[in-house]
Amino acid sequence: VQLQASGGGLAQAGGSLRLSCAASGRTFSIYIMAWFRQAPGKEREFVAHITQSGGRTSYSDSVKGRVTISRDNAKNTVYLQMNSLKPEDTAVYYCAAMSLGSNKFDYWGQGTQVTVSS
Repeated sequence: VQLQASGGGLAQAGGSLRLSCAASGRTFSIYIMAWFRQAPGKEREFVAHITQSGGRTSYSDSVKGRVTISRDNAKNTVYLQMNSLKPEDTAVYYCAAMSLGSNKFDYWGQGTQVTVSS
């Protein structure tokens, strides 16, 4: 599966952004999807994940309550709605897909830059 992330940009603190990740290739609905981010000088960190049907989600403590992950399997797209943005949310955001039977995220998008100004 190929992943294409978009929707990043510059936002002010307290603002909102919605990231999208469009998938092509194999059947999208079989993948667990997730968002990760990597800030300058830091390691990549988990942000959120969503199961194949969208029935279960999880979030990192740093974004819980401000971020919502969702997916539209008919459109082969996963979203990350980010509200109440903080400067510490500044990072490159990556979407990732985990295949059935895998215990790691096998496929990664190219990343989209989110910059939050104070």
